[in-house]
Amino acid sequence: MSIRSMTGFARVSRGTPAGELIISIKSVNHRGLDMHFHLPPEFDSVEPAMRTALRKRVSRGHVQVQLFLKRNGNATSAAAINEALLASWLDAFRGAAARLGLDSRPDLNQALRIPGMIEQRVPENAGDSLETETLATFAAALDELDRFRAREGEAIEAEIRARAQSIRSLVEAMESIRSRALPHFQSRLRERIAELLNGAHLDPGRLAQEAALIAERTDISEELVRLRTHADQTDALLAASGESGKKLDFLLQEMNRETNTILSKTGGIGEAGLTLTDLGLAAKAEIDHIREQSLNVE
Repeated sequence: MSIRSMTGFARVSRGTPAGELIISIKSVNHRGLDMHFHLPPEFDSVEPAMRTALRKRVSRGHVQVQLFLKRNGNATSAAAINEALLASWLDAFRGAAARLGLDSRPDLNQALRIPGMIEQRVPENAGDSLETETLATFAAALDELDRFRAREGEAIEAEIRARAQSIRSLVEAMESIRSRALPHFQSRLRERIAELLNGAHLDPGRLAQEAALIAERTDISEELVRLRTHADQTDALLAASGESGKKLDFLLQEMNRETNTILSKTGGIGEAGLTLTDLGLAAKAEIDHIREQSLNVE
């Protein structure tokens, strides 16, 4: 299964007996799954089922779901006053008037302008039908969201694979230069040993220890092997199923660590070192490009 982007958008509308039902879903990148639902009050009962359906389809991302119901003239619904809200408003109005000593009467026109005071209620016998239509519309929106995220994921995957191949090519170039630079490494080792001796006798064990330390500080063969392996693992990770974003982030940290080590070992070894440094910096740039893309991988 190809990777999926965390960025996506879907909008689906469907005609129902109550009117035109419109559901839109927008998702962007996020460390975990962060869901936000914006539904009219009469759809509160269906929200838990919508959340469950979303969790089954999306594992990471900041997801916003909006639902609108454009009622038509034939819709089997009626406007009603929110009696509880009206009673609460009247109590507050009269209490404030009494405390302030005001001779004022409540204005019903003003009260009806309060958000939520007028409700559109669907008859009880139409509730089950509307809930079924809502879940079906939401499922269609999730299908469209999946297709969007899959298309975005294909583009991301193509770029990451190209960057990983570029890193392998850079590793191959560094290995070639390293093999040609071995005589320079050996010369540097002899010079360092000569400095240590300086005409004096040095313990053979200490001499061997210093020689091994210098060789380790200039040899980048292990780092190059690991860097190539990590580039291969990137391709394998993209082809695997399940969440890839977090695993890819960890892999990029390892690749960046190997590249930093290569750069730290290539200083002071002449022209070959400068070329290796340029190649190492190019590899770091490719890793950064992959990281930018990976931030949007589910």
